[in-house]
Amino acid sequence: MNNYPDITKSSETKNKLSIFCEDIFCGLTATAKYLDSKYFYDVAGDKLFQQIMHSPEYYPTNCELEILSQQTDQIVAEIQGHFNSFDLIELGAGDALKSSHLLHNLLQKNNPFTYFPIDISKNVITTLSNQLPDRLPGLNIQGLNGEYFEMLTRANSISNKNKVVLFLGSNIGNMFPADAERFCLKLKEHLLPGDLLFIGFDLKKNPKVILDAYNDKQGFTRDFNLNLLNRINTELDADFNLANFQHYPTYDPQTGACKSYLVSTEDQQVYIAQADKYINFAENECIYMEISQKYTLQQTLELAQKIGFTPITHFFDSKKWFVDSIWKC
Repeated sequence: MNNYPDITKSSETKNKLSIFCEDIFCGLTATAKYLDSKYFYDVAGDKLFQQIMHSPEYYPTNCELEILSQQTDQIVAEIQGHFNSFDLIELGAGDALKSSHLLHNLLQKNNPFTYFPIDISKNVITTLSNQLPDRLPGLNIQGLNGEYFEMLTRANSISNKNKVVLFLGSNIGNMFPADAERFCLKLKEHLLPGDLLFIGFDLKKNPKVILDAYNDKQGFTRDFNLNLLNRINTELDADFNLANFQHYPTYDPQTGACKSYLVSTEDQQVYIAQADKYINFAENECIYMEISQKYTLQQTLELAQKIGFTPITHFFDSKKWFVDSIWKC
């Protein structure tokens, strides 16, 4: 099926498709090939990620869910200690499984707030906007579909209330440490003095536990990575043969970097019709897909202080494998 943009598509849709094509072509023609992990999340990718989060090896979800379900009163009390009326903004909301516990508690305590879930997946925002008000009666929700900082700017234009920003799931770990520092600095620029950041970090632990989490026996993580090639096939009219690529995860316990690659199993050429370009792959050549950086608690404190946030408190799961920290702007 040909998926060239046509004149019936909105300019916004055509622009997004053009940016997607440009980013994919840029990554695949780099000296060391890579793909931007933000493009994992189409409808199929969203479903696969939900399966990853529920796989027995993938501990981060359960660890953070334990924190948000069992320490909700303490978290809400900390927020209330700073302000009552506020906007609750969640970056990368997904299915809001974990944040729903916080939303429910805030509604029970009659805290006036508006929930702004932000996600690059239109499917996610549509689903949350349709389903959450039924699950959480009285919830004031305004979903925002797009890039984090563009949507933060929009949220600030909608409301000038103090902000509590949720950045859960160790999403900060999807960046190299230097990029995470730049991200947090830019995030701080979108906040006002006194605003709060509730941020999750996956902590360093037994290396095998970490590697297994990104190499589940069911193959969900493998399929999640391969699905991006399938998305390129569908949206950019490319001809990747998924059977010619293998999922390869690694973990370095000294640096804390857990990385995923797709490895070409043979010499091959892929045509991307949207770009009208061919991409050559050598046998055993890798595409870097994503990083899941692990931290020590001390490293999280150093990150906050370097950027100018003030760490307020920390919430750990019972194994101390994961931490959700509150930083004050």
